[in-house]
Amino acid sequence: MSLPLRFGLLGCALLAGLSACATAPTPDAGYLSRYDTLGGRGDGLRASVREWADAEALKSVSAVRIAPSVLLPRADRSQVLTPAEQRGLLRELDAQLCFELSERFAIAGPDAVADAEVRSAVTWFVPTGRAASAASAAAAFFIPGPLDLRAPGTLGALGVEAEMTTPDGRQIAAIAWARQANAIGTDAPSLARAGDALQFAEPFADDAARVMTPAPAPAARRFEPGEDPCRAYGPRIRAGSFVTKVITNLYVPQSTEAPAEPAETTTPKP
Repeated sequence: MSLPLRFGLLGCALLAGLSACATAPTPDAGYLSRYDTLGGRGDGLRASVREWADAEALKSVSAVRIAPSVLLPRADRSQVLTPAEQRGLLRELDAQLCFELSERFAIAGPDAVADAEVRSAVTWFVPTGRAASAASAAAAFFIPGPLDLRAPGTLGALGVEAEMTTPDGRQIAAIAWARQANAIGTDAPSLARAGDALQFAEPFADDAARVMTPAPAPAARRFEPGEDPCRAYGPRIRAGSFVTKVITNLYVPQSTEAPAEPAETTTPKP
């Protein structure tokens, strides 16, 4: 590939990064029971993480209930997601939260006793541009390397608020999280409108679980076959998406199953 073309594509990616700053998540979406304790980086440019935790209260939590994630009415301002796509995004958030939290706590079903409940909501969504993503994926065949270059119009985003509350409704941990795809980086383009948001579900859940974990952090829980409390969501490692990315330079989401029956409280082996 000629140097002018190579730098032209790089310039497009940089322009995409600049244009992405034009949109930003709502600072306080109104979902959390309180916001006055949140602290951290909340500039809304590319990534924003504000968090808080009651370290002493978290020490008494051993079993948590995960409420189904919701999509706030004003989150998808472009109104591009179909009901099926909305359900897919929310299921992925539920799955990733279950995967991360189950390594730290026992997971309680709806009718089981729990020390705390975790609830979350999508507060901000920007769709991934499908046509421009196809162009970015094609260009990647001619520009080998570990980083993806995203063309203008491809950069999606996800904002989520989550909190852990005690049975009497007192907030003991909370996070307001938002991220927009990078023009240059490891955020893969996708033909799915929720492609970037689905990719961001895992880093969000990782940050949320970190905030909700007591210190010192307990040893990560391990599960024998058939004991995983999150098994109804499918495998924890999505090998299919990784293989597809290597072959096509595109992120292709794997379907996330929703639990058919409420999970019972599970106390896995440490």
